[in-house]
Amino acid sequence: MGETPKPWDRELVRKWLESRLKAARLEQAVADKRGYEAQDDYDKAAAEEWVCRSLQTAGSTDDQAAFAEQIKVLIVQEEYQIAGIYDDRRFDRHVRACLRKIAKMTKANDGFANTLRYQA
Repeated sequence: MGETPKPWDRELVRKWLESRLKAARLEQAVADKRGYEAQDDYDKAAAEEWVCRSLQTAGSTDDQAAFAEQIKVLIVQEEYQIAGIYDDRRFDRHVRACLRKIAKMTKANDGFANTLRYQA
């Protein structure tokens, strides 16, 4: 009935961010080879790479509350600057979707153990 919440594992979060960063780079390369029809896939992977890199460099993975706050700061950002994407609006939409996904994972403190390349 009264489950004790599992403690925040900063190393697991760092490992997850690093694995998603690598997966996003691979997905961008695959999409780039596929050409025009994969531009959305490329932008989506670029968005995930941008999010993971931003959260890694912020250095806020040590504390769950600080990590959640960093995500909130990024979500309310007006626009996200990056070179080499195909559609700015689509990229912004993918960034916000990725941030919302990570925010839910952070709040539940669940999902960071899944380091598989392909995730839903």
